[in-house]
Amino acid sequence: MARLTTTPIVALDYPSGAEALRLVSSLGERCRFYKIGSELFTAAGPEIVQRVREAGADVFLDLKLHDIPNTVRGAARVAADLGVRLLTVHAGGGLEMLRAAVEGGVGVGILAVTVLTSFDDASLADATGRPGITARDEVVRLAGIAATAGVHGVVCAGSDAPAVRAQFGDRLTLLVPGIRMTGGAVHDQRRVVTPADAAAAGATYIVLGRAVSGAADPAAAMTAVVAELEGVSV
Repeated sequence: MARLTTTPIVALDYPSGAEALRLVSSLGERCRFYKIGSELFTAAGPEIVQRVREAGADVFLDLKLHDIPNTVRGAARVAADLGVRLLTVHAGGGLEMLRAAVEGGVGVGILAVTVLTSFDDASLADATGRPGITARDEVVRLAGIAATAGVHGVVCAGSDAPAVRAQFGDRLTLLVPGIRMTGGAVHDQRRVVTPADAAAAGATYIVLGRAVSGAADPAAAMTAVVAELEGVSV
């Protein structure tokens, strides 16, 4: 297998630990990195992090923390103790909160979430009360705060990744969610890209949800993702 420059992460978006672990088992060596989000973490707690790590995989804990700095610092410290590799916080929490996450999460890659991929320009303007705002401009603005705070990287749509790369170079690692295979359904996402598109745009990590977990044959879907990434030259 060729060495991948973009690491695929599969989302364990399930309401129970048993369902999540079945997917981990079925994918085996095809995937060694999983996302645990709010739904699964609320249902199964820290134990599911331990179980996934015991299966030999890394964990991306996608909790999108957004609270006062002291609370976020403590939560990041607990994530570090759990051995997670990546943890998300909202860039909109501000500079002090982001710095607190970095301080608490020693050894954890703190990723600042910029603009969710469920937003487009119109819905973002409506939600923020800022007419004329564009998702791309807001992503770059929030990435600047994240870079100043010294975080590991940011979460952004694949369509916005080139603008972040152009502004910050390798200073920020990029994680791109909202990945769909060519011809696949976009579901509740509005700004989606294929694995190859995200890799070509400079993504270090991509997150695959229903493109793998919702496939008739998740193992085959994961194999197709890896094959697509292997064919990307960056």
